[in-house]
Amino acid sequence: MSKFKIKFIQFFKLIFPSTGIELIVFLFFLVSYGYLGSYIAIHHKIIFDSRIPWDAYFSFDNKSIVMSGGSFERHPLAYYFFNWIRELALFFSDGKMDGNFRFALAWFSNIAVSLSVLQVFKYVKNIIGLPLIINLLLVLFFGAFSTTILLSFTPENFTYTLFLLTLFNHYSAIKLKKEEKIPALALALSGVSIGGLTVTNIVKVFIPIAFERDLFKSWKKFGNAAFRVIFTCICFILLYLNRIDFKYENIFNKTSEQYEKFSNVKSTPTWDMILSYFFGGNILFSNFILRDKHNMQGYNYKAIVMDVYSSWIPYIFITVLLTLIFWSYFRNFKNKLVQVLMISFLFDMMIHCIMKFGLHTSYIYGGHFVFIYPLLLGWLFYSYRESPKILSFLTVVFSIIFVYLATNNYLRMNEFFWFLNNFY
Repeated sequence: MSKFKIKFIQFFKLIFPSTGIELIVFLFFLVSYGYLGSYIAIHHKIIFDSRIPWDAYFSFDNKSIVMSGGSFERHPLAYYFFNWIRELALFFSDGKMDGNFRFALAWFSNIAVSLSVLQVFKYVKNIIGLPLIINLLLVLFFGAFSTTILLSFTPENFTYTLFLLTLFNHYSAIKLKKEEKIPALALALSGVSIGGLTVTNIVKVFIPIAFERDLFKSWKKFGNAAFRVIFTCICFILLYLNRIDFKYENIFNKTSEQYEKFSNVKSTPTWDMILSYFFGGNILFSNFILRDKHNMQGYNYKAIVMDVYSSWIPYIFITVLLTLIFWSYFRNFKNKLVQVLMISFLFDMMIHCIMKFGLHTSYIYGGHFVFIYPLLLGWLFYSYRESPKILSFLTVVFSIIFVYLATNNYLRMNEFFWFLNNFY
């Protein structure tokens, strides 16, 4: 068998189910999310309405993203990707932007998110090596997050970013566990695809490189790593500049403009936005409020957005979850795979919590980091595999927050459907 064919088969097995249990997990979420997205696409117009460019629900920019891929300074290469998505959806709907068009868009999102959940399952099963029952609980927990539920039918950059980041983290973990380096072409492809959809995420592609074996003990290995990083940056920069006809000054002007627009909201205390939006809203739905919007062309419409939590219970939930996450980090501090996950997470914290970029709507950025939670929880369970009492305690705590998460998000989704039934 040729080397290329072997690589292709390995790549196929990496992305798609390769065992019976993986197929069951994938199909379970594909059917669950598929039913939800199909119903919304067929009976409601909110997934794509040509009159509404942005913000109809939870600040997602569905129409804008589908038609253009989003702003070039934040999503530099998304234009090309969503051209394919849009044309495929139009092919399915015979060129009409109707219910069939929405149905196709919803199923593209469904497949991407279901594959993302599969990547998380593969990671906890193959990399961490947890018992099957814990693996299943972790992916069910992840699958019930507000981010995964919403992205499963939403045509957005974050939908596909979630898949690409979970895939890359799984792939890089395999390489680090085997003490192998990430090949230059694989790194460049990851950098272009992940950074192309959201420019800041390209940094996350380089984090695993810093943990390759003996990197800082050998000039040869360090030089090779530097070459791979530089090669990836050159590929990305050239494609980025080509996208904007090499008018690089537009990048700085637009970036500054976007930062001012999305970083100067003072209506809510910063600590509450951090807990309710950045750490909370991506996982646990908060209260919903309705707002009046317009498309700047004379069309007015209703929008639904998240408010901060109004009860003390969600704050307790978030506090407990964060305690478990940081407990896992410090417990596994010497584990390079855990360091990769946490450094990536800290990068998002810096952008949204410290620099405050989009902090008031940070619940929509969940696709960049929510998968970190089940993975770090998995490492926490693994670290106490020989301590039955602590493992039992963790299982009880996790089960309680899991039940609360599922109940809360189910009830909130009922409220979301009330919104759909009344306005869309």
